Amino acid sequence: MGIYEELKERGLIAQVTDEELIRNLVNSGKATFYIGFDCTADSLTAGHFMALTLMKRLQMAGNKPIALIGGGTTMIGDPSGRSDMRKMLTREDIDHNAECFKKQMSRFIEFGEGKAMMVNNADWLLKLNYVDLLREVGACFSVNNMLRAECYKQRMEKGLSFLEFNYMIMQSYDFYYLFKKYDCNLQFGGDDQWSNMLGGTELIRRKLGKDASAMTITLLTDSNGMKMGKTAGNAVWLDPEKTSPYDFFQYWRNVGDADVIKCIKMLTFLPMDEIRDMEKWEGSQLNKAKEILAYELTKLVHGDEEANKALEAARAVFGGSGSSDNMPTVEIEEDEIGVLDALVASKLAPSKGEARRLVQQGGVSVNDEKISDVYQKISLAEPAILKKGKKQFVKLVRK
Repeated sequence: MGIYEELKERGLIAQVTDEELIRNLVNSGKATFYIGFDCTADSLTAGHFMALTLMKRLQMAGNKPIALIGGGTTMIGDPSGRSDMRKMLTREDIDHNAECFKKQMSRFIEFGEGKAMMVNNADWLLKLNYVDLLREVGACFSVNNMLRAECYKQRMEKGLSFLEFNYMIMQSYDFYYLFKKYDCNLQFGGDDQWSNMLGGTELIRRKLGKDASAMTITLLTDSNGMKMGKTAGNAVWLDPEKTSPYDFFQYWRNVGDADVIKCIKMLTFLPMDEIRDMEKWEGSQLNKAKEILAYELTKLVHGDEEANKALEAARAVFGGSGSSDNMPTVEIEEDEIGVLDALVASKLAPSKGEARRLVQQGGVSVNDEKISDVYQKISLAEPAILKKGKKQFVKLVRK
């Protein structure tokens, strides 16, 4: 099985422009491909996993990745999947975020001479003369077609700014520039980017001739039913300072039964023969599959040691085995603490009002005993395990 066939079996590919050409290109290791990352935060999230693991898979098969940092496009903001306009960032914010991305990407992709490369579209987009750009590429874009693009539909309902309207042209220009300067012949992106990506492919063919070998693949992402990287309204970050390795582990440990095998296929590097056997698993075996998923992805992002610690901590709480030494821990300065204060201090509740509601609804326990009294005190003579629901917990200890 070639790498292209493996990507399809893993359920990664949604749409392609020239399937047979692409199949031959990537299977022979002759693709120079790019994926773009806009620098809207100072850390990548679990939502970037599919792109990062894809780059790793293709590099392992001999293809050359280009990680495109969107220092220029981030100054406009991608309207895809948005109902409102993105926050405008300063150049300093964007440069800082780009540096953070580089460090995290290096865990997945091997950079260096003749290997993967990282470029920043600020290097060419911010130098463009507006009138020159209009003359060079403006005639290649139909406004009617752009307005029909899926990426603009949600924003059209509330008002699409002219700033955002230019995003497709900027992204298309990226592919055109990379094609000419680095012989980049293939672009990958999420399925919500299909219109933007087709713009780049068509721009190259119109400017350089129909035989220009510029091709496009989109990946299955959120709009196809697998929502990654969000939990309770918060992002799941790859930066351990933002999302601890344990919380990262727990996020993947708690995916739904219907998604666990899909996630294992798409995101882990387990052999397909092994995954095919897992597809037959049912009932309690799915819990084992979730643990495998969480462990493999935590190991990929945070390393073996942190993955082992997270696994031990999870088993200590949910399986009755393993050590509690690696549980998320909150130190308390008093000998005892009220349950509401404990929920807030441990960040299991954002406020005392929310903490009160949780207790009254029966969603809080201490050392596996349900708490019904909102005024109950928790003794810290010994460490106490405070749980919110079945999946979130911390260990409370005397400081």
